[in-house]
Amino acid sequence: MPHTHPSLRPDRRRVRLATVASTVLLSLAVGVLPAGATAPPSQSDPAAVSAVSGTSDLDRKALSASLEAFHQAGMYGAYTSVRDGSERWRGATGVADVDTGRPMRPDYEHRIGSITKTFTSVAVLQQVAKGRIDLDAPIGDYLPALVPGERGRKVTVRMLLNHTSGIADYILPAFPKLLTDPQGALDEGRFRELAPEQLVRLGLAAEPQAPRGTYAYANTNYIIAGLLLKKVTGQEPESYITEHVIRKAGLRNTYFPRSARIQGPHAKMYESLYGAIEPARDYSVYNMSWAGTAGAMVSTMNDLNDFYRRLLGGKLIGAAELREMKTTVPAYEPEEGQEAAMRYGLGLYTLKMPGGGWYWGHDGGVFGAGTWALSTQDGRRQAAIGYNLMKYERYDEDGTPLPDLIGQALFAYMDGALSGTPAEPAPGTSPVPAPVPVPQRLLAPEQLLR
Repeated sequence: MPHTHPSLRPDRRRVRLATVASTVLLSLAVGVLPAGATAPPSQSDPAAVSAVSGTSDLDRKALSASLEAFHQAGMYGAYTSVRDGSERWRGATGVADVDTGRPMRPDYEHRIGSITKTFTSVAVLQQVAKGRIDLDAPIGDYLPALVPGERGRKVTVRMLLNHTSGIADYILPAFPKLLTDPQGALDEGRFRELAPEQLVRLGLAAEPQAPRGTYAYANTNYIIAGLLLKKVTGQEPESYITEHVIRKAGLRNTYFPRSARIQGPHAKMYESLYGAIEPARDYSVYNMSWAGTAGAMVSTMNDLNDFYRRLLGGKLIGAAELREMKTTVPAYEPEEGQEAAMRYGLGLYTLKMPGGGWYWGHDGGVFGAGTWALSTQDGRRQAAIGYNLMKYERYDEDGTPLPDLIGQALFAYMDGALSGTPAEPAPGTSPVPAPVPVPQRLLAPEQLLR
């Protein structure tokens, strides 16, 4: 069956996408944030952040039921790994290919999107430890031709890593037809090669979302960070990260892809773009030069848990650098009288889940592939999940979000997997969990890489 656009008239589709794009409240996490949340005691002191590790063994039956609820809510397929101390559970649900019905497997490789940023930040912090990079030095000291003028003098390396640089995202300029012909824009870019310098120029020329010093997620920051690594190490950043981060962490199935294709067994990855591409289209084959050191990597859920455990356990960077990584800024401006339930550090964020636990990690999203990896602050309890339908959220013509059972089920699964109390549907009831009490917020087309 040929893939077609939705039945909306083209002008109405453009209005809807533009409305979503112009009303973004946040641009990073996978879904929604808990209402009425309070901030952790001190985001610059990792010991002050509470860790909900759970005292019971892994409840495999309950985890499996909660994962299945995610599929029953509408997600095509998902794979996951959960760890508690030395125990590990892996699961999979749904289909890897909607046409053939090929089932998901828990060991599939997956595009992890912006979880790449944690790896890039670790590499930069390793160079900080060696004295080759100063977090509070202007980026113009290192790359004067790439980031010239006032921004080169005032944007620091730290500002790049915590997204307070005031530099815009390059995504929409890199895909200029995205709002008028979404499927055409993605199809045309499938095998296109984009140089990192080109992406930086697009970001520097675009209108910033927020002034310098204020958090505004921009992938351009981490493309610049990759070029900074190249400058100080003399290596291509992907090569340096592979040698000094991926291999140091002992990861066997994590890599920067060398072509548009994923090397190992994997699922097809379907992009809906909020209903603008209907039926959702497979983009598992894609040239990821458009994402680079901001989001091009491939991994498995087991590898992601291993990576974050070793990172949070101080095995990849020193204690001083880990403290810097965990020094955070609010990821959004909360309502009056409330504190931010999500705070961003240096390629790592802390998030309060609806069940009350604070966790460290990152999420990622590229065309058709979503990933989320979170850990307790000591790295003992961890959960990672990958799924193969993106931008499944729907909005009305005014950009108001419609009910999102998929997102609710995703949050319920991760919350339960991390707290040790996964929700298991009662016999004879729907496996879809009750709505999580969280405020809705919009995800914009320019946040195709997050």
